[in-house]
Amino acid sequence: MATMSDPESSDRSHDSSHGTFVGAKHEQDDELDHMGPGEEPDLFDPDAPGVAGTLGRVLSRISTNAGPNPGPAPDGGRAAWLACLCGHLIVSNTWGFINSFGIFQRYYVESLGRSPSDVSWIGSLEVFLLFFLGMFSGRLSDAGLFKPLIVLGTFLITLGFMMTSIATQYWHLVLSQGVCMGLGAGCVFAPTMATVATYFSSKRSLAIGIVACGSVTGGLVFPAMARQLLPMIGFAWTMRAIGLVAFATLLPANLIMKSRLPPRKTGALVDWESFKDLGYTFYAVGMFFNFWGLYFAFYYLVSYSTTWVTPVLSYVDALNLLLVLNGVGLVGRMLPNYFADRVGPLNLLAPAGLVAGALMFIWTAVDTPAKLYAWAAFYGVFGGAIQSLFPAGLSSLTTDPRKQGTRMGMVFTIVSFAVLTGNPIAGAIITATPGGSYIGAQCFAGAGLIVGSGFIVASRMVKMKKSGAGWLVKV
Repeated sequence: MATMSDPESSDRSHDSSHGTFVGAKHEQDDELDHMGPGEEPDLFDPDAPGVAGTLGRVLSRISTNAGPNPGPAPDGGRAAWLACLCGHLIVSNTWGFINSFGIFQRYYVESLGRSPSDVSWIGSLEVFLLFFLGMFSGRLSDAGLFKPLIVLGTFLITLGFMMTSIATQYWHLVLSQGVCMGLGAGCVFAPTMATVATYFSSKRSLAIGIVACGSVTGGLVFPAMARQLLPMIGFAWTMRAIGLVAFATLLPANLIMKSRLPPRKTGALVDWESFKDLGYTFYAVGMFFNFWGLYFAFYYLVSYSTTWVTPVLSYVDALNLLLVLNGVGLVGRMLPNYFADRVGPLNLLAPAGLVAGALMFIWTAVDTPAKLYAWAAFYGVFGGAIQSLFPAGLSSLTTDPRKQGTRMGMVFTIVSFAVLTGNPIAGAIITATPGGSYIGAQCFAGAGLIVGSGFIVASRMVKMKKSGAGWLVKV
């Protein structure tokens, strides 16, 4: 999960496509008249032919029924902190569950007789849809459909758990856990992040940090439940129990949480001119490589501990490693964002990626449970830092606040293909390596993180050259 910070202003509104703020003091009816050179028209133009025009007319009708200006963010109070709590619970059931996929990686390989690469596609589809659909769910939320999206997402996530509990074949799991739960996560994640942020100004970073730490909560609760319940009641009822917890913790958002700002018409989803900015392009490429290798540990740590350490851990004991990996992420998500406001997110993101990449190569020499616990603690901190600094770094590279949401969505889409393919590639490397060794996959993930950090450094150098501030530039 990731957080961001942005200078507050009472005359900004949000682009909930991506949990980021865009300049908003412009009238909807005059939007096209205020476009600068190279800007795109609205993708959902009501006058466009076909499906785009139909959707545009629907969204335009919803958007023009906007209520009065709600004024500046309350920056606290009952409604704001309840929204923050609901957001925390939503993230725990999306990113928290995704970060817990190590529960299933080894179990599915053994119970289904499928390769590690095949099993990785299940979890990769889920996180791919969370990223990829954020651009569209945010657009619909901006148009006044926040509550229906939360209801739909809750239904799909709960349905996915129930269908997973009765799955008996590989394709059942792809559809229930990968597609159904991924669609649900994609419906709720981006609108939630953006809506919570609209309630805060000076406390925005704190609030988003609290929401982001939901990934730690879910990453602790779900593996702990699996550890206790699997030996007692089996896989099917364990999934039903987890699904019941997910439904119960998603329910408050359906009952309490609501969008603070009135509906409005947004601009284009894609700004092709942004790719002419080398700093932005290098950053997008860098984050692709970072996310290509980032989640390998979250998926394969449990499997590794049951086969490649001496003495090997039982499956139930191995789940404790996942608790450590996710639990220390609390430090990795909160502290970097605190310091990023002072020194700049890219100045922290590049070193975090380099250290995480180095830790991947160090992992190849880890051969005892004690060493693996220590390794998981270190990697959890730096892996969490990468996730939390990701959107904040992009925000620092965007000078026009009106384009922050669009530029964020474009990088989200690029990164979605990295998380879709990274772990299946790593699994294929394990399968192709004699004896099923993890060394090739570990090196693949480590190389991705280090190469990605190199592009982040290149992005920083472009920013440094533009500003003329030298190496001490805050970016």
